[in-house]
Amino acid sequence: MFDTVVIATDGSESVDRAVSVALDFAARFDATVHALYVVDSTEVDSSPGELQEDLHDALERQGERALERIDAAADDVVTSVREGRPVAEVCAYALEHDADVVATGTRGRHGENRLLLGSVAEGVVRTCSVPVLTVRQLDDGGETAPA
Repeated sequence: MFDTVVIATDGSESVDRAVSVALDFAARFDATVHALYVVDSTEVDSSPGELQEDLHDALERQGERALERIDAAADDVVTSVREGRPVAEVCAYALEHDADVVATGTRGRHGENRLLLGSVAEGVVRTCSVPVLTVRQLDDGGETAPA
């Protein structure tokens, strides 16, 4: 039923639970796991020219560390760092690899600037033709607040 799971990560702590849920999901279906990090070209291009190369390199290193953490948590993870607009790259990657589901956190490196979903998660949900599993990070104690 589910053969390929793509985990989109931005390397932030807020995506850790999404990674855990996605790895569990993949294990239950014996699915191949692809972990993807996208160096946001718009973020790099909008920074001052003298900082662009350093920012690009820093984001790429952050992505490699994030992918290493996912690779260490599961067997046989296919990892990839891509460059471009994150929403477009995540959707394109999912299609290129015939993914059955894309898993992502609901908040990214830029935090609470969106009401319900982070801008990348929202964009992936709205535009990706592959089903998307969004996973929110629980409060610090691991429990949700009582209603």
